[in-house]
Amino acid sequence: MAITAAQVKELREKTGAGMMDCKKVLTEANGDMEKAIELLREKGLSKAEKKADRIAAEGVVESYIHAGGRIGVLVEVNCETDFVAKTDDFQSFVKDVAMQIAAMGPRYVRREEVPEEEVNKEREILKSQALQEGKPEHIVDKMVEGRLGKFYERICLLEQPFIKDGDKKIDEMVKENIAKIGENISIRRFARFELGEGLEKREDDFVSEVMSQVKK
Repeated sequence: MAITAAQVKELREKTGAGMMDCKKVLTEANGDMEKAIELLREKGLSKAEKKADRIAAEGVVESYIHAGGRIGVLVEVNCETDFVAKTDDFQSFVKDVAMQIAAMGPRYVRREEVPEEEVNKEREILKSQALQEGKPEHIVDKMVEGRLGKFYERICLLEQPFIKDGDKKIDEMVKENIAKIGENISIRRFARFELGEGLEKREDDFVSEVMSQVKK
């Protein structure tokens, strides 16, 4: 079907993609706007994968202090050039990452950083739980590996659902921003400090508190 200029304009406004890319995916999707958006996303993530091996040595160290100074975060996020590091898109992305760390309290950036002994300990706990639930031994190991995904989601930043969009994980958010910005992006390291950490204190719903700050 013929793709109109109005359709291309609408898709461009919705996605920020280039005019030619918009026209191409609309043609591929036979004018279906939602399918075209999905195609743009898929193509963007594919490009992001290709950029993932490029050296990212520039970037910023961002801080986030929760209201009242009760939680503090420092995070280093790298990109390829100083120019991109100063853009609003990159700065906004880094701020979101810092807020994610404050709210969700991950301990590692990625699962490869988790010590093997910690993973093995969790695996044994999950195996014991599965056996106590009466699960057949021949399927316990498979169940344990599946449940380890939740363990990594809890402690690894890249595996966590984004606090502003629970349907998207931080790793997906990174790839989408690589595609959008056009450079490799890497969350290198972070430190999170919580007032009175390790001391006996009341439990707080930090996710709700941080999200209340987002909405202001």
